[in-house]
Amino acid sequence: MAVEVLTTPDPRAKAALSRRHAAAWRAARAGGAPIPVGAVSPPPRPSRPDAPELLPPRDVPRRKPGTVAGRIALLHAVAHIELNAVDLHWDIIARFAHVRLPPGFHDDWTQAADDEAKHFGLMADCLEAAGSHYGALPAHAGMWRAAEETEGDLMARLAVVPMVLEARGLDVTPGMIDVFRRAGEDGAVSALETIYAEEVAHVAYGSKWFHFLCGRHDHDPKDMFHDLVRRYFHGPLRPPFNEEKRADAGLPPDFYWPLTDSV
Repeated sequence: MAVEVLTTPDPRAKAALSRRHAAAWRAARAGGAPIPVGAVSPPPRPSRPDAPELLPPRDVPRRKPGTVAGRIALLHAVAHIELNAVDLHWDIIARFAHVRLPPGFHDDWTQAADDEAKHFGLMADCLEAAGSHYGALPAHAGMWRAAEETEGDLMARLAVVPMVLEARGLDVTPGMIDVFRRAGEDGAVSALETIYAEEVAHVAYGSKWFHFLCGRHDHDPKDMFHDLVRRYFHGPLRPPFNEEKRADAGLPPDFYWPLTDSV
């Protein structure tokens, strides 16, 4: 199921398949007969459509959010992040199927994949309402880098993807909501508020399973987090941080402040 999502190139079809497979997992769990976790090799990179063009991060054009074009670019960037998140959450299931984990691990990441598919749909709908579509603008080519570099280490994947990259979304989304609220674009405000509320759980899933594995291997979680982020994440973490939402997700300040360039 995970590999089928990863190898589906069409974005809307990928999102719909993600939601169907997550629902099938939940139904099987509720019925007392969970879907067995198989052993397959996921692709090194997920299938993608011909558009958007993927560029190095520094080459993606910058647009001012105070303009219509800038707000469309912001929606497009979020849609791209959400589509990549769909693949990231299914990839963690497939790539680390050999690791002995409780069924709750798959409960959490199928739910996260379901949420991200919904989020992509919300952003794609907002783009279409604004007269654009996903794929109309170039996008960031570095989104999959964290997955490639942590493909052999589940704890590193948890540290870098949900606990660093998704946690960053908690920091920046309130500002994006304000941009669209000032512009009177209520549909985008509602969609981003939904994303903001649900992303806390995804960061929390990362923290929960990171701590679980630290306990299994008798590691100090904070020291292990610092070590893995310094090894696998390129550059310092940058404030300001949304300390309230990070705390809600199980990330205390002594996890991330020592990783900034101000320390």
